[in-house]
Amino acid sequence: MNVEQEKTSQKKAQRWYKLFVYLVLILLAIVIVVPIAWVFMASVKSNAEFYGNPWTLPKHFEWSNFVSAWTTAGMGRYLGNSVFVTVVALLLLIVIALPASYVLARFRFVGQRFWNAYFMIGLFINANYIVVPIFLMLLGGDQFLQQVMGQTFFLNNLWMLALIYAATALPFTIYLLANYFRTLPASFEEAAYIDGAGYLKTFIKVMAPMARPSIITVILFNFLSFWNEYIMALTLIPGENKTLPVGLLNLSAAQKSAQNYGQLYAGLVIVMLPTLILYILVQKQLTKGMTVGGVKG
Repeated sequence: MNVEQEKTSQKKAQRWYKLFVYLVLILLAIVIVVPIAWVFMASVKSNAEFYGNPWTLPKHFEWSNFVSAWTTAGMGRYLGNSVFVTVVALLLLIVIALPASYVLARFRFVGQRFWNAYFMIGLFINANYIVVPIFLMLLGGDQFLQQVMGQTFFLNNLWMLALIYAATALPFTIYLLANYFRTLPASFEEAAYIDGAGYLKTFIKVMAPMARPSIITVILFNFLSFWNEYIMALTLIPGENKTLPVGLLNLSAAQKSAQNYGQLYAGLVIVMLPTLILYILVQKQLTKGMTVGGVKG
């Protein structure tokens, strides 16, 4: 009887624990979903509807808010800038980080420990903390070019912003990819060498395709980071070539003074929608890739 009572009490405890976990998850889901749903609902409201109950459903869908945000407020141009910066930064990051992580993981050479430690240290440096030194360096470069050539290059340049995004993301990317390469068996490389393939061909034809799950994770993770980045874009792009997060700040300031809240929330939806769609589509691959190769070092 004592054993049966203990089993019964354990089952009850497990049931109460599962109930508690489900309640917490439901509360978290509500906290996350309700603000997002409210923004989507507010984006199709007329201005008059904002002065009543903010939780009422819109009487008519004001799709013109999106048209105004896209054209009048310039969100379409800001979206194009964000797409350009994100794509260029991802291409630069993969081209540099993929071979570097493979070399660090699979080869032994003089200075290997130093470079491993160097990139590990970079994991603890938040890019937002060094934005002022980066800005001063670029400003000094522009002042020099202004004196020599009569023009500037480094500030207000989307190419430079993409390059800095890629550079600041290198430590984490190399760390993740190198750990994944370390988990792959050496027999694949040995078979390629026996067939006459060199180091470069082995890397391109054999090892890089095998690292596809980790590469996809790196691309998705850094896409979310680059797309939502605000501080560097605000500091390094003082002109009109703004990205979406910075453009949204200008839209927010303008529409608050004009009391055009529908256009403001339509701009918020334009910023959020690509990220939400991408995360919904690839959330399984993202969480799976973050755990693969992250234990063995």
